[in-house]
Amino acid sequence: MNEKILNHYLEFSLYTNPGLYKDILKKDLPDDIRKIGNLVRANIIHRTTLVAGNTGTNNDKRFGDMTKVPWYRQLEDDVLVTAVAMFAELYRRDERGFVLDRSEENKLVLTCRFIAILIASILKSQGIPARVRSGNSPDFDMSELGKVSADHWINQYWNEKENRWITIDVDGSWSFRDTTIDPYDMSANMFDFPADAWLNIRVGKDDQNRFWNAKPERGMIVVFWSLIYDFHSLMNNEIIYFYTTKFGTNENFPKLAEKELKKIDYLAALMQKPDDNFDQLKTIFETDKDFRLLTRALL
Repeated sequence: MNEKILNHYLEFSLYTNPGLYKDILKKDLPDDIRKIGNLVRANIIHRTTLVAGNTGTNNDKRFGDMTKVPWYRQLEDDVLVTAVAMFAELYRRDERGFVLDRSEENKLVLTCRFIAILIASILKSQGIPARVRSGNSPDFDMSELGKVSADHWINQYWNEKENRWITIDVDGSWSFRDTTIDPYDMSANMFDFPADAWLNIRVGKDDQNRFWNAKPERGMIVVFWSLIYDFHSLMNNEIIYFYTTKFGTNENFPKLAEKELKKIDYLAALMQKPDDNFDQLKTIFETDKDFRLLTRALL
């Protein structure tokens, strides 16, 4: 692997920067990826788990007893946007930090993007190149919606010994329907990367309505949102859910002309092999307003 690319994924972003916790993460956390993942997972409750209570994947209370979570506790995605904010709140609620026996009342209520941010921050702190990836997962139980692939965020880290990126899903690791999946070494077909999904939909090889976003929304716009999340994440800019580009607003997306769609096709084609096309992607990120500038909220 090109050393420049590996160094890029060792760099901290605005979102993955651990601040003054860097030395603690390097010294006090295990250096085994499965142990790190289980430790992170044990300290966080997903919002859907909190809503569902002690049912479904939590009927054995693997995520904790939801009746012990304070009634006023709500989703904290809007507040704890960066890794350093999440670390600070974990240590504020329990000065021991990442522990397997954290009480339910002191866990953070966060979704997949935020777990991926934590994992990337921890691995980078330990000197391991890591990146956040966004797309859709076909493995979660969404039976009430039919056969869908739900929006999801995961990680990849560079295994120097094996000379390859290894794809992991810490957020989903405790709740996969298919127990044969190894969440710490996932095959490519276990995750719908948006570049492939976009191009397959464009040529009729995939059904756009298979893709679902918790907004809720279905269809090609969902894939485009993930494409932008994934592009920015590859560039170490792991933007939050609210953000997209001018192409991705509900008002503008249905009106995109074929010229604009082909421009997205080109970006997606490069993203299918992000390491081979790293320089081209970096140039787009640094020069193309259509894919770099964001909108929504206060932007």
